[in-house]
Amino acid sequence: MKTIVWDVDDVLNDLMRVWFEDWAASPGANRSLGYEQLTSNPPHQILGIDRSGYLASLDDFRLSGKAAKLSPVAEVFEWFSLHGEAAHHAALTAVPLCAGHVSADWVMRNYGQWIRSFHTIPSSRPGIEAPQYHSNKQDFLAWWGKADVLVDDNEENIEGALSLGINAVLFPRPWNSSTVTLGEALRELTQILLSPNRGLEQRSH
Repeated sequence: MKTIVWDVDDVLNDLMRVWFEDWAASPGANRSLGYEQLTSNPPHQILGIDRSGYLASLDDFRLSGKAAKLSPVAEVFEWFSLHGEAAHHAALTAVPLCAGHVSADWVMRNYGQWIRSFHTIPSSRPGIEAPQYHSNKQDFLAWWGKADVLVDDNEENIEGALSLGINAVLFPRPWNSSTVTLGEALRELTQILLSPNRGLEQRSH
């Protein structure tokens, strides 16, 4: 049975979209922008705010209780309902330690029927010191040694997985170069899952 490793934010949920809608409703925000215009991640320069301000706002959103109420991406949840039992599943997310418990709780409440393993590579934040066991997802996946597929919206993570011989599906978001729809990306994942081969089969879009 293959093992699929899932990014959490903006793959299993719509964190950026919902945070952005919340931010856009705040005083002084640029209301002329739309979610599809967030063509870089982090999007602070597009939004006209500094990086530290963006990260603080995102962390406040995570810790306010709003992130805990995020709905799963409907198409992804449907995919799990159809195919989830055909693979082992793990979550791998880059989240600050201050909000790791929020992410873990959200994953287990919404996807715990299938995802039984939660891993985090802490995003750095001022004043929070912690041992750095792995520098990025590629480093973690190389150490863990169990992944057959990575699903992620970050192209660097996709390239890192591919360099290790791990299949990878780039989840389409405005800030990456994916040219497929969400449905097409999930069909690609299904094809990889159902293939008899465990090795690298195809390069994600």
